[in-house]
Amino acid sequence: MRKNLATLFVFCFYFRLADWQTELVWRTKHLSTIKSFEDLTVWQDAREFTKKIYTLTKKFPKEELYGLTSQIRRATVSIMANIAEGFDRRSDKELTNFLSIARASSSEVQNDLYIAMDLKYISQTEFNQLYQETKKIAKQINGLMNYLKNDNKKCIK
Repeated sequence: MRKNLATLFVFCFYFRLADWQTELVWRTKHLSTIKSFEDLTVWQDAREFTKKIYTLTKKFPKEELYGLTSQIRRATVSIMANIAEGFDRRSDKELTNFLSIARASSSEVQNDLYIAMDLKYISQTEFNQLYQETKKIAKQINGLMNYLKNDNKKCIK
């Protein structure tokens, strides 16, 4: 029992020492197989989703090029860009902030999908498929955020 408490104390000490050491210890323990943002499943899924949105929006009316087409593309790119940028930040807190922005961008994409469907730029079937994909990505982002939040609680009281 004492050995476990001593190990926990040392573990917690390293978490409190400094932000850069916190990130190093956390990443060493939990992300040892994840070397870059490209290794994150959520980023990979967001990348595939972005390709689908670009392909889909090619059929939107030309008058939407600087309107809805641009908006939904930028929101989709924002999802994967914020995951990537957040991954390379120094701390879990910064990563969580960027993940929060990525999650908000997924909601923006969902909103834009409603507009595209209402204007008959996409079918109900296309809407359903893409909407479910954004929900999946948002859940993955939430899961990563919860993991970051809950994993550190045991040491930061």
